[in-house]
Parts: sequence; structure tokens; C-alpha cells
Amino acid sequence: MSYSAASQVAARQLEFFENRKVLVAGELDDTFPTELSQTASSVTIFTTNFGYARRMSAHDSVHTVFGAEFSEEADIDMILLYWPKAKAEAEYLLAMLLAKFGPETEICVVGENRSGVRSAEKMFAPYGKLTKYDSARRCSFFWGRCDKSAPAFDINDWFRSYPLNIAGAELTIRSLPGVFSHGEFDQGSKLLLDTLPALKGRVLDFGCGAGVIGAVMKTNNPGIELELCDISALAIASAEETFRVNELEGTFTATDVYASLQGPYDYLISNPPFHAGLKTFYAATEDFIAQAPQYLRNEGQLIIVANSFLRYPPLIEDSLGCCETIAKNNKFSIYAAKK
Repeated sequence: MSYSAASQVAARQLEFFENRKVLVAGELDDTFPTELSQTASSVTIFTTNFGYARRMSAHDSVHTVFGAEFSEEADIDMILLYWPKAKAEAEYLLAMLLAKFGPETEICVVGENRSGVRSAEKMFAPYGKLTKYDSARRCSFFWGRCDKSAPAFDINDWFRSYPLNIAGAELTIRSLPGVFSHGEFDQGSKLLLDTLPALKGRVLDFGCGAGVIGAVMKTNNPGIELELCDISALAIASAEETFRVNELEGTFTATDVYASLQGPYDYLISNPPFHAGLKTFYAATEDFIAQAPQYLRNEGQLIIVANSFLRYPPLIEDSLGCCETIAKNNKFSIYAAKK
């Protein structure tokens, strides 16, 4: 895989990492950490992305940790943070990592300018001074040192709550930074929930985010065997918390499309991922649709909501032989198909 623009800029600054014990975190999806391991004393990756963790676990030169929170004991003296698009997620990562590794830890921040990386200096100010050292390929690179003790980190302080009354269900939604529909309700999900039929059997909420769709489905269909999955550890933690506060039961699985899932299901239901980071992202949804027949029972049904301009009907027809538009408004469409 070729390096991202941010990694190309980081590669220009390898002297910052010589003989350092580096923790790489944030929004990265390439193999630059393996090159970094040739310069650094050690490289540990912390990622909330299951797919990236799965790929990087195959590389012996780096140690990969997946989760919503870095909870392992680790000897780290340098953090390389790839700046995430969501400002709240950047705040979350800084607070968590600096609380764990503390004063004297050095930090390098790299990211695309359009991701808001220029705000890194201001955001880092409570911990110390951050200085820009490079700017290229529409990216910026900063270095700094944590000079002050960071407040103790408690993940529970980072959940945002909002009430939801939809499709006959009254719920409290809980979500962490960087999770789809963080602190607000998506209108595509609303259309989907208003359209869903009565459900039975095994149901999969694919790309569950904060668990909104799954929580409504379980509230309105308490007899279903519900599994919620997502590629993001932050989403899984959010969905688990949403179900806890609403006293609902479900199974939660971190996965890259179907990698960790065991079919068959009676329903595959999704408001599928459309954006990943700063890029429009279709591949996961295309794989989800293409492989649906392998994970559906006979007469099982796929139901998704999507922006109407996305070309999903032909993909669904190729996979399942038919595609019905069962609802739509001026922005979203609900597509359904039976095996």
C-alpha cells in the first residue's frame, strides 16, 4: 500500500523518532509504522479500527492494540498522533494518551490541513507547547512535549447522551466522539426505522454506530436475537453503553464486514458506512451487499437505507437477484431484497 500524504510528511521527519519508544495513534490506514520501526526503538499502534488492527497484526515489527481505550501497560516516550477529522475525537485521544503516559512524553502530530490539524497547537496548549516543523502535501507536522500532568482519564466522562423517541421507542442514546450520529439522530436512520417490518429470528445491525437502530429494533421486537457490529471500537463501546442504560440485551462484535461474523441471519439491516475519515467510502458496503447471500437464511431479507444518489440497487440485484425500493424521501431511499 502506498503511504498517505500524512505518512509521507512524517517520513520526512524520521530523526524525531530515532531510538524512541513510539506509540502511533489516530486516523491512519497504511503500513508506515513498519518503516518507522526501522528507526525507532519500538513501535506500538493503538487503533480503534478493527480492520486496520487486523491488517497490522500480521506485521511482527510492530505491536498492535485495538480498543476504545488504551489499557495495556506500555513503555512509551513518544506519541505520533495522526489527526482525526472529528475534533472531539482528537480531544479524546489527547486526553486519554497524555493521562496515561504523562509529563515528559513527547508528541508529534501530523495530518491533512483540511482535517483541522492546524487546531492542534491550541488544543495541546493545556499540556505544553506544540510547534510546527513541516508543511507539505497539504499536511502539517508538529512536535511538542507534555510538560504538565494531564487530568485522570475516565471514559465515562466522554459519552454524550441524548433522548430519542422514534418508531414507538423511547430511548437514551449514548455515544463517544468519532461515532456516527454522535449526539444527534440521523434522518436516514429515522426513515429506516419508520419503514422496518416486524422482525423475528436472528437480526444483524451492520455498522451499528451508537446502537440507535439496534436499540429501536430490540425495543419493538424483544424476541429477536440481535447482533450489532461495527469496525470501530468507539462505536461498539457506544452501542454497549446505549443498551446498558436502556436495559436491553444484544451481542456486540467488532468486525471488518463479515470477518468476525457467523451466519446465517434472518435479517441484515444497515444504515451502511458512507464516509471513512475524509474519504467517501463504498468498499465495505459493496462487500456487505455482495456477500449477503452467504449470511442470509433462505427467505432472509436485506434492508438498507442509503443516500438516493448512491448506486446500490444494481449491486443488490447482482447479489440477490432483485431490489425493491420500499420507501424514499427527497434524500434517502430504503432498499430491500430477499434471498
